[in-house]
Amino acid sequence: MSTSSTAASNAVRHMAERAFSRAAGAQRIDGNRIELLIDAAAHFDAWIEAIGRARRSILLENYIIRDDRIGRMLRDALIERAQAGVAVHVIRDWLGCLGQSRSGFWRPLIAAGGQVRVYAPPQWTRPLAMLSRDHRKMLCIDDDIGFLSGVCISEKWLGKPGRNVPPWRDTGVALQGPALAALQRAFADNWRTLGIPLDETLIGDTDAITRSGDTSLRIIATRPATAGVYRLDQTIAGMARETLWLTDAYFVGIAPYVQQLAAAARDGVDVRLLVPGSSDIPLVAGFSRAGYRPLLEAGVRVFEWNGSMLHAKTAVADGQWARVGSSNLNLASWLGNCEIDVAVEDETFAAQMQERYEKDLENATEIVLAPRRRRRGTRVHEQSERPRRPRRPGGSSGRAAAASLRLANTVGAALTERRVLGSAEATPLIIGAATLMLLGVVSLIWPAVLGWPLALMLLWLGLGLATRGYRLYRQRRKEQLIDADDDAPC
Repeated sequence: MSTSSTAASNAVRHMAERAFSRAAGAQRIDGNRIELLIDAAAHFDAWIEAIGRARRSILLENYIIRDDRIGRMLRDALIERAQAGVAVHVIRDWLGCLGQSRSGFWRPLIAAGGQVRVYAPPQWTRPLAMLSRDHRKMLCIDDDIGFLSGVCISEKWLGKPGRNVPPWRDTGVALQGPALAALQRAFADNWRTLGIPLDETLIGDTDAITRSGDTSLRIIATRPATAGVYRLDQTIAGMARETLWLTDAYFVGIAPYVQQLAAAARDGVDVRLLVPGSSDIPLVAGFSRAGYRPLLEAGVRVFEWNGSMLHAKTAVADGQWARVGSSNLNLASWLGNCEIDVAVEDETFAAQMQERYEKDLENATEIVLAPRRRRRGTRVHEQSERPRRPRRPGGSSGRAAAASLRLANTVGAALTERRVLGSAEATPLIIGAATLMLLGVVSLIWPAVLGWPLALMLLWLGLGLATRGYRLYRQRRKEQLIDADDDAPC
């Protein structure tokens, strides 16, 4: 290779490095070891073993922690370490754990010296805080090992062998090396929002933690409205040259991202999307299916998993880059939740992800535009026809969700004139018009039907803001009095 070609190649890599760092809001960390973990059993075994080795600190953050065999086993392991003097800190999401584990489940751990905090419980002064959730699934043990994935702490992930229900399909990683400092810092940042900050001695330094391998990666810890993963996903979709293979549990593509995927497919990139065939949240599955058509028309290949539930959130591009973590391809994950993912820039790891993806496609059905035709994907360019699958439970709510989304898209397009409508959209447009006119008539004849709920909501928001403002005012007055006492002559 000539000197000029080498210089150009180095410049391109430098630009890509800058683009990734700015998009993700996370710097590349070198010198790590990463191990791919497939499905919940491997995760639970690794977590329990690592907790048993803890000598200084355990930082656990998870969306769902259930009071079942798995949850109690993990809690008891935490109790044992807390009694041995290890600093145990747990963040659980209020909504995710609602109906899964109550406060009594945590009392033995707290009595042993562990600390447990709840993310975003209901507060009448902050009604909109409920829109944000802590969707992270991470565990960090000392400066030794860390884990992040899509796996929650629940026996449900193991399936029901006695009823021939296979385990949920999920993906995560185990990390060792300097990247653990970024995991610890991400936990500490969230812990600080819930009370007294974490002891700084429990947070390592990237330069001080021993290198464990040769893998370069980024820890992307997002909070509401930071959108680091969304920007990175957009960047990767724009930069992929050959392949972009996505797996997602709750895909609800927004227009800019769908357009980016479509543009990549039209440009010759092999873009694939693997989603659940049957979901634990049928409503979301309906929204997901409603967005298939523009992807398929652009050449994106869409597959539905045939197992019990596909819960993984992964991406792999060009055999060089991969992402694994808790973030789904939807607005809630991109903009509303606390999430944590790892973006890996390593050909060996990317090759493992590609191999796993092709294996997953052997248990997936490809969705095609031709009516009543579906093809099963095996390898990169091999397909075979198969009969249509039977209707799955929850299909009615899924179809209702899809119909609602198509209705909203059609009415929105008509009102904004952002695209030309086709003749097939006449029915949803008429239904949308009838719905709007009905609401208008109700507002004229019975204004209280719409007015009272709106008034109550505005009063709630106003009282909440007033209460928070008064508390801040009292805090400011207290600080002013303290400053005045300090300035007073002795």
